[in-house]
Amino acid sequence: MKILIFEWKSFGNEDITAAFQTLGHSVKSVPFAKKELRRDSVIEKQLVREINDFSPDFVFTFNYFPIISLACRQADMRYVSWVYDSPYVLLYSYTVIYPGNYIFVFDKETWMEFHQAGISTIHYLPLAANTKRLSAMTDFSLIRGTKWQNQTDIAFVGSLYTEKHQFFDRMKNLSPYTKGYLEGIMTAQMSVYGCNFIQELLTPDIVSDLLKALPMQPNDDGVESVEYLYAQYVINRKLTAMERRELLGTVGSRYSCDLYTPDEKLTLPGCVNHGSVDYYQLAPYVFKSAKINLNISLRSIKSGIPLRAFEIMGSGGFLMTNYQADFNDCYAAGEDFVYFESKEDLIGKIDYYLEHEKEREEIARNGFEKTASCNTYMDRVGEMIGVISPDRIE
Repeated sequence: MKILIFEWKSFGNEDITAAFQTLGHSVKSVPFAKKELRRDSVIEKQLVREINDFSPDFVFTFNYFPIISLACRQADMRYVSWVYDSPYVLLYSYTVIYPGNYIFVFDKETWMEFHQAGISTIHYLPLAANTKRLSAMTDFSLIRGTKWQNQTDIAFVGSLYTEKHQFFDRMKNLSPYTKGYLEGIMTAQMSVYGCNFIQELLTPDIVSDLLKALPMQPNDDGVESVEYLYAQYVINRKLTAMERRELLGTVGSRYSCDLYTPDEKLTLPGCVNHGSVDYYQLAPYVFKSAKINLNISLRSIKSGIPLRAFEIMGSGGFLMTNYQADFNDCYAAGEDFVYFESKEDLIGKIDYYLEHEKEREEIARNGFEKTASCNTYMDRVGEMIGVISPDRIE
């Protein structure tokens, strides 16, 4: 098959291209920098020209872009996208229903929402890891003499959402009732994994007050609700920041804990903040070195497995994560990875697995083998093409 990739600065570009090519497909990558646009006749014509010049079997992007869907519709071309972000408001563009779309989402609950609405262009496809590339990363001299070299027992790679564009902290003049209500539902949500109820609890009165404090409106070409915008882009993001700070602060007060996060000024008890680490070139060495790698999922991810978890296991690292239902589709809890259900459970399991080295190493090895055997980019490409062209899987 011939595949045209409209490529932007996303995770996985090299890995998906390698998978397509290894499976015998011809790939052409074209830079794409207009992902914020929903409609623009000039850009659409440029995209159509690119499509017609290469004449691919389908167009591919990481994440879904309405403007590319519009161009593919004009060119009578199939558009395949694999969404790894959550939340992702562009999924609510009316363009998703175009029959030439094949939109893959990594979160089963998100897929189920669209499936129950009768939208057949959206499919469930978990994320993946390139275990071949990750296994070849053995040159630890790359991190010697750098601020990432002194790895200790426990590591967390990711944002703590303390950056200035935190929407929640921009809200002004919330009524005392609304402020207390939001604090209450966030506290309640922090004690529950596997079910996110924030959006359902935003009553009309609460939304009315939120609109005054931080005006937000759905897009003209979208069907997303204002409740979705506040729950997923404002409240769940703040909730994740609160949860990560609390859990990592608790961990750091008891153990050696390394943070790799963009906010280099952030301080948490007992934690060493190394600043950001290049996710593609250096983060796998962190995953390989730590005794325990933590995953604390963004709360807007309803059931899906975050990319971080695949990368940890694909690097041969030991993964300890909050509960996410989709892990059951790809791995076995307690055999390939370990999950925690509360702050107390997290501490208890860290105690146990730091003391039981052989069991910890066996679980890490199982997680790697399970990833290498059926959760690679090549596996996902096969599944993807099986949906796109079930009669011509190659």
